Amino acid sequence: MIKLGITGVCGKMGKRLFDMASHDKAFEVTLALERRGIPEIGRELGKIKVSSSPDGVFLIDVLVDFTVAEASEALLDYVAKYRKALVLGTTGFNDAQIRKVEEISRVVPVVFSPNMSIGVNVLFKILPELSRKLGNDYSIEIVEAHHKAKKDAPSGTAKKLAQSIQEATPKDIPMHSVRLGDIVGDHTVIFCGNSERIEVKHQAHTRDLFAVGALKAAKWIADKPAGLYTMQDVLFK
Repeated sequence: MIKLGITGVCGKMGKRLFDMASHDKAFEVTLALERRGIPEIGRELGKIKVSSSPDGVFLIDVLVDFTVAEASEALLDYVAKYRKALVLGTTGFNDAQIRKVEEISRVVPVVFSPNMSIGVNVLFKILPELSRKLGNDYSIEIVEAHHKAKKDAPSGTAKKLAQSIQEATPKDIPMHSVRLGDIVGDHTVIFCGNSERIEVKHQAHTRDLFAVGALKAAKWIADKPAGLYTMQDVLFK
């Protein structure tokens, strides 16, 4: 059984991760972590209490983190200190923070992906081939939409979609961001020629699809050596 830690456990994503992991016989949730100062600290959550102490990382095998860049950066030191595996779905990192993720992956295994959904990761895989087949006569743009509370724009997923396409073409790919209401996550890649248009669209209807992918990644990485992995490794290798 994998001893699992979940950060931001009182947030929307954290709650779904906790609920789904608690009903999966592969996991025992042994750390429910939240930021200091919120009223939920010390309250019971299942068989454990919500904690604000990152030193609790020593209790786990794998930490799943979907928070914000600053909080995730602070946790990296504890993951490295206690040699624990990490599934990292946080977006909005700057270059220095990404370098820190790369550094700790030399001592612990890390699955780092801007999007844990299976469908989006299939898009990462097929879009380069689609771009090659269509060739240079097609212009490409990306439109992404998320809830109004999302801080980073364009989304990490949009950037990764553009990066995957640029494996096949050197084109600059404009990205457009929409922040409205409670949109979970929409991404549309538009290929436009002179007489036709192709749109490849992914819509997330619920955060559950991210939780499913993250827990799949947690199972996969639990016995892996140190290294920097992606959901492509989890799903296709």
